[in-house]
Amino acid sequence: MKYQSRKKAILLLADGTIFHGKAVGREGSAFGEVCFNTGMTGYQEIFTDPSYYGQLMVTTNAHIGNYGTNEDEIESDSIKIAGLIVKNFSYDYSRDLADSSLQDFLEKHNLLAISDVDTRALVSYIRDNGAMNAVISTEVGDIDKLKEQLAAVPDMNGLELASKVSTSEPYFFGDPNATYKISALDIGIKKNILRNLAKRDAYIKVFPYNATFAEMSEWEPDGYFLSNGPGDPEPLTQAISTAKEILNRDLPLFGICLGHQVIALANGISTYKMHHGHRGINHPVKNLITGKGEITSQNHGFAIHKEETEKHTDVEITHLHLNDDTVAGIKMKNKNCFSVQYHPEASPGPNDSIYLFDQFIENIKKVKVTA
Repeated sequence: MKYQSRKKAILLLADGTIFHGKAVGREGSAFGEVCFNTGMTGYQEIFTDPSYYGQLMVTTNAHIGNYGTNEDEIESDSIKIAGLIVKNFSYDYSRDLADSSLQDFLEKHNLLAISDVDTRALVSYIRDNGAMNAVISTEVGDIDKLKEQLAAVPDMNGLELASKVSTSEPYFFGDPNATYKISALDIGIKKNILRNLAKRDAYIKVFPYNATFAEMSEWEPDGYFLSNGPGDPEPLTQAISTAKEILNRDLPLFGICLGHQVIALANGISTYKMHHGHRGINHPVKNLITGKGEITSQNHGFAIHKEETEKHTDVEITHLHLNDDTVAGIKMKNKNCFSVQYHPEASPGPNDSIYLFDQFIENIKKVKVTA
């Protein structure tokens, strides 16, 4: 029955362009900024990544759902994307480790998805015209009403979303008897980041997005971490202020993705919204310190200004994205601080950059030994 009674659905872009498809499960409408991810695997991790909050996800892989889902492969407590757009949706799955189908997973989290969309044409259109707001809907009989509703959706530029995905109360992760204590600012943190820190003998206390330096330091941590997350970094005034205080005291600090952008802003380096962003698990990055290339997992629609970074006397560019020469990593010359624009914890993706967690622990260890 699930193959026979599928309703017509559309994707309506903010510029009026329409792509046609069919509903996967539930009916209705979902709004957000449309973006695409080029990963061949890892769809469950992508859907539950807080960095994707408020976005309509286009998957470029032709088949989605064929290996089902597993509760151990989530990056947060729920699906974070606003809606899903695919070419071929697999209702059946063949992986022994799966505990449910993707259809059941989407229904459990009440996510609207549409399939049978020409995703090749759609991705090409986004690459040419840029990311923009859109709506996916089964309510195909009143396009004018959908256009009116879509016009009221706020633009991602200037939009603060960290508060929508952050923890409301501090919590702990890892072994209380671990050697190192880390205070982490949750502006959209992924579980695999916490797992990677805990693997390295760290006990982490995770704080809400608006935590002050005083609150994060009261626990007397050995280091500080600023997480990934969704939305525009510039409205995160408290996070920027907290980063400034950490830097003023030259305490060990590591930032990933949105955290990287917050550290740049704390140094007076501005950010900008990219044309269509970087989202996938095969992005080439060059480590300028070692000269080596890394294949990386990326998910961001904002970046820091390269020219401003190059002119900053206290900041050094450590990594560059080889596709478009954007800044992929920085470190401070006079402080115990570094950050990257991509995801060394992967999940999904390669582990070429996992060494960055070791680097953070080494930076903590140097301070701890001399303290």
